[in-house]
Amino acid sequence: MKIGVPRALIVALAALFSGYHLLLAAYSLAFPFASERAPVVVAMVLYAAVTVTVLWPTRETRMPIWMASFSLGVAVALPPLITTVLDPTRPGGNGYATWYVAAVGTLMTITAVRLRPGFAWAGIIFLVVQTLFWAGPGALGTIGVIGSASWVGVAHILTNTLAKASRDSERFAHAEREATEWQAAQEAHLNERQFRLGQTSIMALPMLRTIRSSRGELTVSQRAECLHLEAAIRDEIRGRRLLNDAVREQVMLARRRGTVVTLLDEGGIDELSPQALDRVLGRLALALRDTTADRVIARTVTEGSDVAVTVVGLRTADDETVTLLGGEPDDEVELWLEIPR
Repeated sequence: MKIGVPRALIVALAALFSGYHLLLAAYSLAFPFASERAPVVVAMVLYAAVTVTVLWPTRETRMPIWMASFSLGVAVALPPLITTVLDPTRPGGNGYATWYVAAVGTLMTITAVRLRPGFAWAGIIFLVVQTLFWAGPGALGTIGVIGSASWVGVAHILTNTLAKASRDSERFAHAEREATEWQAAQEAHLNERQFRLGQTSIMALPMLRTIRSSRGELTVSQRAECLHLEAAIRDEIRGRRLLNDAVREQVMLARRRGTVVTLLDEGGIDELSPQALDRVLGRLALALRDTTADRVIARTVTEGSDVAVTVVGLRTADDETVTLLGGEPDDEVELWLEIPR
C-alpha cells in the first residue's frame, strides 16, 4: 500500500504560493517608482492564466508539451514586462516590485515537478541572463534569482530521486511476483510428484506383494500384468490430466485385450474447467471401451483450438498379398475422434 501526500494538497499549496506572488504584484502597483502599471497588470494576467493552466487537475502526471511551452513562454515574458517600468539603480532596490523573480521560480519549479526539467531550466537560464543584462551580477542575489534557481534544482533532484525510487519499487515488486510464482510452481510440481507417487504405489503395491510372495516366480498372465502396470505407471507421467478413474479402468481393459494404448498430455487441457474436463475424459473412456483397434493414441490439442483431445485407433491390415511379396502390412485407421472442448 502506497502512503504519500495527497495530490490535491500539493496543488492547493502551489496555488496559494502562486497567489501570494499575485498579491505582492498588486501591492507593488502602489509603489511610486513604478512608472507604468499596464505592463505589470499584463504580467499579472499572464501569470494567473498560466498558473491555472499548469495546476488544473488532470490524469497526466507529465506536463504536455504545449503546456510546458506556455509555461516557458510566460517565464520569458514576465522579466522584460516588469523591468521596463523599474529602475535597477534605485537606492534601496525595488522591493516587492521584483515579485516576478519568485513567480518565475515557482512556475518553473512546478514545470520541473511535472517532469519537464528542460523547459524549467530554460526559463531559469533566461531569467539569469535577463537579470545580468538589466541590473548586473549583483542583482542575482538581491532580487532572488539564485533562490529561484535553487528551487528548480531541488525540485529536479527530488523528482529524479522519487522517479528512481518508484522504478526500484516496481522492479522489487516484479521480482517478488516472480519469486511467488516460482514458489507456487515448485509447490505445484511437488504436489504433482506426490500425487503421481501415490497413484503408482496404489497400482504397483498388489503386484509387488505378489512378486514377493512368489519369490519372483510369476506365471505368464502375471508377467503380462506387470507389463500392463508398467504402462499404467508411464501413463501417470505422460498422460497427466488425460487420466481419471474411468479412463484408467478402460485403458487397463484395452491393454488386457491386446490393444497398445498411448496417452500424451501436452498441456492443451490445463485450462479446462472441472466440468468440461469430466465431459472430455468421459468421452475418451467411452471411445477406449468401444474400440477394436490394435493401437490407440490419445493426444491433447494445444490451446486455441476447438478440439481438446484427438483419439486415433489403428488396425494392422491383414493383407496376405503384401506379406507374400515380403512387404509389411500398412495400418488402417479404425477410429478417428475429435473431442471438443
